[in-house]
Amino acid sequence: MRLTIIAGNWKMNKTLGEAVELAQGLRNNVGTAEKPRVIICPPFTALSEVAKVLKGSSIYLGAQNMYFAESGAFTGEIAPSMLLTSGVSYVILGHSERREFFAETDAVVNKKVKLALKTGLLPIVCVGEKIDEREAGKTEEVVSGQINGSLDGLDSEQMRKVIIAYEPVWAIGTGRTATPEMAQEVHAFIRERLHDRYGHVADNISILYGGSMKGDNAAGLVSQPDIDGGLVGGASLKVDEFTRIITSV
Repeated sequence: MRLTIIAGNWKMNKTLGEAVELAQGLRNNVGTAEKPRVIICPPFTALSEVAKVLKGSSIYLGAQNMYFAESGAFTGEIAPSMLLTSGVSYVILGHSERREFFAETDAVVNKKVKLALKTGLLPIVCVGEKIDEREAGKTEEVVSGQINGSLDGLDSEQMRKVIIAYEPVWAIGTGRTATPEMAQEVHAFIRERLHDRYGHVADNISILYGGSMKGDNAAGLVSQPDIDGGLVGGASLKVDEFTRIITSV
């Protein structure tokens, strides 16, 4: 049975006080809901305080990134142990903005995924094509390459703990969104590739859609057979809108 998951990626938004206020609002609205699974991913600076707000609720805490070493001289980076001791369960890896602005390759993402699993974090691995790649008919080629590279060397038992997020880069923060049918087509392709690599385990891997999901399109997207929830950006920064998404799926 695949989990339906709605994850909010707050990106580089919210001061400490604002983050606590947003988390408290979400706890008030959906903090006892069993379905879908709700994950919020604040900036690093707010993780510990948000964890206190979420304690005893059904909302899980996630981080937006981590480094691929357990400790050492890596100024500005954060280790998985630091996330775990801050109350974090999930970590987003390979987000398109990390790939675009910080030159993260599939090999780097792969190192992070392996370390996350080794240390007990549950990775949300992002894949997706840019607009020029889509228009050139290379969506499947790009996504397939990212899956192969990011998940290289993982066995079936490890994959049971991995979540995939398909984020068409051309739909992130642009107001453009794939139709449910367009998104389903790529999600089905991803599941086929996962099935090629991991057999029936692929049937139970949650694949989230990340690309301008909102309250008025979430239900249509999640009604598709291979879309198991969303990785939500801007709409997760507003209590009412994020609540609409959560309660509509």
